Amino acid sequence: MSPEERRETLNSILLIDDPTDGLWEAVDSGIAAELVPELPALRLEQDPIHRHKDVLAHTIAVTAKTSPDLCLRLAALFHDIGKPRTRSFEHGGVTFRHHEAVGAKMARRRLKEMEYDKDLIADVTELVRLSGRFKGYADGWSDSAVRRYARDAGHLLGHLNELVRCDCTTRNKAKAQRLQALIDQLEERIVVLARDDRRAAERPQMDGKTVMTHLGVGGGPVVGRALAYLLEVKRTEGVLSDAEILARLETWWTEQPEYQAG
Repeated sequence: MSPEERRETLNSILLIDDPTDGLWEAVDSGIAAELVPELPALRLEQDPIHRHKDVLAHTIAVTAKTSPDLCLRLAALFHDIGKPRTRSFEHGGVTFRHHEAVGAKMARRRLKEMEYDKDLIADVTELVRLSGRFKGYADGWSDSAVRRYARDAGHLLGHLNELVRCDCTTRNKAKAQRLQALIDQLEERIVVLARDDRRAAERPQMDGKTVMTHLGVGGGPVVGRALAYLLEVKRTEGVLSDAEILARLETWWTEQPEYQAG
């Protein structure tokens, strides 16, 4: 098949409400090996000593759980694509270290070969790269770590959080509920921190005490007017140097009736 035919065939499988049967049929018939050769490779050989879940079955389950959005479905399909290349049995257990980074590169190459839109490729690749970022959240994240997670995800934050939710395919209901509760908590913290950051951004560059000290005035309406002026300066011009903002305040002060009245 041509790149366009491969792309359209894969899209037709992914963009139905439940792509489970279509994906399994593609794997079993051999079509998947032509569309995305990395996909059948996820049916990792089961080791009798180092047992672990079938990555192919997990991948199809995760993909089917996501919303029928092409970017999200492709990210789910490719999110574990790097596991065969990174599988290791060191230290008595199976590991897939850095499989997200490896998988992101593999996904980029495959999607480019299929001639997907470059912006879509960039978004899918980034989702694959970030797909494992949430794993350390249960150990305790600082506010800075939460901000970094949201900042790195950027416009993909909603997709990333949905991918993280769908990546839980355990049959242990208690474990699944704990994971969903943790994601709920993370999303709530992101909202609260974003609101706090907006409030902080709405504060003038100088506080009331500094205004009173610099102008040599006590409290009262003049301080409130000064802070309102400084906030407007920040809104229109951004953060200025300390020297510049003090100069602006002094100029403003000379125009006030309290100053002119002596």
